[in-house]
Amino acid sequence: MNRVCLPIVKSLCIAFLAIVSVAHASEEKKVVKADAAKGEALYNTGDVTRNITACIACHGAAGNSSIAENPKLSGQHGAYIHKQLVSFKTGERKNAIMAPIAKGMTEEDMQNLIAYLAKSKPTPGAAKNKDTVELGKKIFRGGIAEKNVPACAACHSANGAGMPAQFPRLAGQHQAYTTAQLMSFRADTRKNEQMSKIVKRMSDEEIQAVSDYVAGLK
Repeated sequence: MNRVCLPIVKSLCIAFLAIVSVAHASEEKKVVKADAAKGEALYNTGDVTRNITACIACHGAAGNSSIAENPKLSGQHGAYIHKQLVSFKTGERKNAIMAPIAKGMTEEDMQNLIAYLAKSKPTPGAAKNKDTVELGKKIFRGGIAEKNVPACAACHSANGAGMPAQFPRLAGQHQAYTTAQLMSFRADTRKNEQMSKIVKRMSDEEIQAVSDYVAGLK
């Protein structure tokens, strides 16, 4: 090949690589269109061929779990649900039950489930411990100044609705589940640097009081 041809070949190669790069980027940005009907089917029946257990078995009809240890999903922000499923799938969040289920899911599955749950209405919860509800309310709304514990409402909003794509909804969640998660943050078995620092400054009684209080929020 003579010297005249070399610059031409080089230019063609660069152009080809640029086209491939653009095509690849376009493929990565492809948006998955959610199908709520498919999400409902997966939620209610699962898919045994991919080791996906029906979500309804643990999280109840339309995401309204009746089992205190399993979270209510109805009313939860889609971005938060997605983040947790991805964390289970990658192993960032440890859970022997959820890990294999999430690993069997595609991005489309996740988006379909989120679309389905977005249509459901959460059932209300209730605070059960009248002796600590005021303590829980005080911490949730105003924090604990002497322990440098910020108000939960600062991130999760005054009514516990949370902030989409940033902080999860807590309102109406089971006391037992919320307590378990806060304890996990404190023990660093569930990773979240911000929550870990906060909860390590709280006593068991304070954690349980907050968990009970948010259960009654609507």
